[in-house]
Amino acid sequence: MGRLSTDQLRERVRGIVVTPGDDGYEEARKVHNAMIDRTPGVIVTCANAGDVMAAVDYARENELDLAVRGGGHSVPGFGTCDDGVVADLSGMRGVRVDPVRRTARAEGGATWGDLNAATHAFGLATTGGIISTTGIGGLTLGGGIGYLARGLGLSCDNLISADVVTADGRMVVADEKQHQDLFWALRGGGGNFGAVTSFEYRLAPVKDVYGGPMFFELESAGTVLRAFQELIRDAPEEMGGFPAFQIAPPLPFVPEDRHGDTMALIVACWSGPLEEGPSAVKPFRDIAPVVAEHVGPMPYPALNSAFDALVPPGLQHYWKANFVTELTEDAIQAHLRHGPDIPTVNSALHIYPVSGACHRVPADATAFAYRDASFATVIAGMWPDPADNEANTAWVRDYYEATAPHSEEGGYINFMAGDDQSRIKANYRSHYDRLVEVKRAYDPGNLFHLNQNIKP
Repeated sequence: MGRLSTDQLRERVRGIVVTPGDDGYEEARKVHNAMIDRTPGVIVTCANAGDVMAAVDYARENELDLAVRGGGHSVPGFGTCDDGVVADLSGMRGVRVDPVRRTARAEGGATWGDLNAATHAFGLATTGGIISTTGIGGLTLGGGIGYLARGLGLSCDNLISADVVTADGRMVVADEKQHQDLFWALRGGGGNFGAVTSFEYRLAPVKDVYGGPMFFELESAGTVLRAFQELIRDAPEEMGGFPAFQIAPPLPFVPEDRHGDTMALIVACWSGPLEEGPSAVKPFRDIAPVVAEHVGPMPYPALNSAFDALVPPGLQHYWKANFVTELTEDAIQAHLRHGPDIPTVNSALHIYPVSGACHRVPADATAFAYRDASFATVIAGMWPDPADNEANTAWVRDYYEATAPHSEEGGYINFMAGDDQSRIKANYRSHYDRLVEVKRAYDPGNLFHLNQNIKP
């Protein structure tokens, strides 16, 4: 094709093309993690799939780095780059629900808040994440762990089809009948294989849930972790949620004199019949004396967005993660040493169950490689002041190094830091070689390399 000029790119796209010096450039280049400060050469605010195709062509023909941005939450900053091209899908947020087929098709820039709002009107939902401002794209492509995973499976397990712009600028549909190899790789293999412009999901009848956060004294943390592991192992699959370390935020249900105290936490989510909610949650509430709670019936989107205020744009982020088969006593002791040192109210340690429906999917059915894991842990360092970067990054690293010997070698790619590329084979285990083959078929030049990269 020959090199494309920026003027030619502007003529081709419906959206806006922004370059350094243009009005709006400084705002357009921002991503969720304020630790990431990069200056792309071109930002294409895509209005449709054709714009994404144009951005891919422009990057390829000009031999420039290409970043694909959906919700922009990527902690390592994969949604931006220096001097290259950003295909910004955040304006592509439409969601169409088919209540008869119980499906939803959402554009690649949609967030879980967008999808939840559309599906909730019909009393339907699918597995999303924990923060509703997260993009559906990154979370689904990495697997998709959330409140509903034990009952419905991962987000990627509920993916029916995907529209994908490949490295050569083509649009293909990947599903169980077309481009089956690509469809397999998209379900857990991250953004390595193309830019997904729309996702079609299977939905389930989930409208209101019973649950919310329960805070326990810090000295009960060990009891909470031990009991949660035992209870969730045999709990009905409609029970989701997770234990955590959390600084109590200044919320009305938390006693004022406890604001700012570090506590153990369980967030419960019962998605079965509402009338069974109190009895389903009771064993978790009874683990230890509850200091504060906000538990009851609520719309699923309300629970899925409950932590949004703690994760606004502009925080500094550094995360580490591992899968865990069992919370051994040694692992629990490591958590008890480092969890209480959580540095800010925004930071957290969460331990997400990966069980139930997640385990019923055959190990080789998707690229997600840890079907045998029981939990996915994330040490999520988030804080407002860049002056604290060194100290708080050290807290995350020290915590990770203490728990890693008691965990699986690999972790959930959506929680990986930018310095975790050396772990890519461990994250995919025996699936790695197959992923390399798919990469070679669809992106032999590694245009889509700004991710936890699978090299062709």
